[in-house]
Amino acid sequence: MKSLVIAAGKRAARPVQWREGSRPGNGRSGHKRMYSRFVVLRVRPAGRETRKATAGTGLPVRRLLAEWPADQDEPVQFWLSNLPEATSLPALVRTAKLRWRIENDYREMKQTLGLAHFEGRTWPARHHHVTLVSVAHAFCTLQRLSRSPKETASA
Repeated sequence: MKSLVIAAGKRAARPVQWREGSRPGNGRSGHKRMYSRFVVLRVRPAGRETRKATAGTGLPVRRLLAEWPADQDEPVQFWLSNLPEATSLPALVRTAKLRWRIENDYREMKQTLGLAHFEGRTWPARHHHVTLVSVAHAFCTLQRLSRSPKETASA
């Protein structure tokens, strides 16, 4: 994959902003914009499993997304997408980068809010526990979004 992107060249990379971060900056909300440069290539994945799964129908066309920051000599991250061809580059990048937000939220739910501490034995009890943790996470997210990053909680 890396060699395909390098062959396309750094000039093929286009700048994309996928969201505004939490640090102060010059974005619309007063926060620093998160952006980088990305290359998108149409590829057909190869391999025995892919050929068996698509026997007689041909290999599927996918899009290879690579992040290639302006200050780097090579691409630094890669994603293979099966999103519809009409998906715009910014939407493709936002979807790829969303993975980190999901992982961070899940870690917060497990460690801080107690999702991993369930010790019950019934499905209704498990469902109740997950529901309460999810509501607590939603509350914490709303609180975080409603105040500036430097603001502290009152005692």
